[in-house]
Amino acid sequence: MARKGGLGKGLDALIPGDFSAPQADSDNLVSIDSIVPNPRQPRASMDENDLNDLANSIREHGILQPLIVTHEPMSDTHILIAGERRLRAAKLAGLDKVPVIVRTASEQQRLELALIENVQRADLSPLETAEAYRKLADEFNLSHEEIAARDGKGRVAVTNTMRLLKLPEQAKKALAEGKISEGHGRALLGLPTTQAQLAALQTILKNDLNVRQTEELIRKLGGQKPPAMPVKPVDPGVKEIEERLCEKLGTRVTLKHGQKGGTVTIHYYSEEELSGLLNRLILD
Repeated sequence: MARKGGLGKGLDALIPGDFSAPQADSDNLVSIDSIVPNPRQPRASMDENDLNDLANSIREHGILQPLIVTHEPMSDTHILIAGERRLRAAKLAGLDKVPVIVRTASEQQRLELALIENVQRADLSPLETAEAYRKLADEFNLSHEEIAARDGKGRVAVTNTMRLLKLPEQAKKALAEGKISEGHGRALLGLPTTQAQLAALQTILKNDLNVRQTEELIRKLGGQKPPAMPVKPVDPGVKEIEERLCEKLGTRVTLKHGQKGGTVTIHYYSEEELSGLLNRLILD
């Protein structure tokens, strides 16, 4: 589903300074060997083909958007804040120097900026995003509401993403490898035990179940009667509204529309998620 709208306050609101400059001048060129990767970088892996494509582009056109770094005068090094892909691709392209914008940033701001840049580019996997949220919550004592404000998402969406860290390791591995989606993972969390979740995971993988089929499986395993299947395809207009509501609320929403009205069903998978939804709907 395409991401809509801007993302939070953006880089320029988190660290003072002009981040709109499209090209750094020659005075801002620094040795590529002096740049140290951001220890707070939430992204764990990068696609090698994408990196090679970016490296080829850099060879032909150069780096069009400067990297953002902080300067460590004691060691005369630069710590990368944003631009991990560009840095790796520049090394592949054989560059000796790269354009940078130097800013002052705290440990927390380094993590926030790396998170925001990656999420803006849709580069982080669900688990990488969840781990970045966890670090903001645990290491910097940010509430889910504060994290959501920085990331431009609703609090429920942040909470739902962080809940993925509660999945058993086998399920997290399947999610990281793209064998299941975030929707599958959230549905699995509806089962009360690790054993039940792993059993359901095997069924999902064996039968290549989609998210809706997985939710029906979870309901059956939980002793709930599955809803009747629709007798006709979902109208594209109804589907678009469902997707917009899902993105807004951070959970699955189904819409049944008729000539004289209809119903909107908001799904939740925990008491905490229900509480968050109620607060969001009432406060919003």
